[in-house]
Amino acid sequence: MKYVIAPSILSADFTQLGSEIKQTEDNGASFLHFDVMDGMFVPNISFGIPVMKSIRKATRQIMDAHLMVHDPIRYVEAFRDAGADLITVHYEACPDVAKALVKIKDMGLKAGLSINPDTPVGVVREYLEIVDMILVMSVYPGAGGQKFIRESLDRLRDIRRMIQESGRDIDLQIDGGVTLDNMPEIIEAGANIFVAGSAVFTGDIGENVRKCMEIFRKYE
Repeated sequence: MKYVIAPSILSADFTQLGSEIKQTEDNGASFLHFDVMDGMFVPNISFGIPVMKSIRKATRQIMDAHLMVHDPIRYVEAFRDAGADLITVHYEACPDVAKALVKIKDMGLKAGLSINPDTPVGVVREYLEIVDMILVMSVYPGAGGQKFIRESLDRLRDIRRMIQESGRDIDLQIDGGVTLDNMPEIIEAGANIFVAGSAVFTGDIGENVRKCMEIFRKYE
């Protein structure tokens, strides 16, 4: 299985954003994660289309747009045009989940479906024939720096079993409270794409990414 670190720019220093992104890419991070918040689905507001559009020119990384917004189908075309390669929508925020996922796929992008910590994992089962990725939130969405919810490990195991039963090649992403210390047990629970904010952007960015890659190599 291929393991991926997806640095979340929510934790980056925006006065040094170009330099910090380059450090993640140069040291092995093939994804870049954008936590887009609208102040409605989640209480905070982060950034949007202009930020992604400007960053697209500066990196070859896969642009991973996590839309924590109400009725995200309204924005998927704009994020595609801004450079997104993968768009993830929330089960809880979509009036019609399948319609949103199909629209993303029809635009030629990869489609992800995210669930909050209190949403039963079984809801993802009916979308396994559409999605390219499932995102398990291991904190409540809306703010960075929260503590990892350990019950998320069982949720990952359950969803990985569903994926295996489906026979499809679906990525399983984890977002929230991911650290170098808990990565091994998260890997063992079934995740293969790791969103990390503080764990990447606090301290030596290049060294942090290299340490993540070292952990992954032990399991690949």
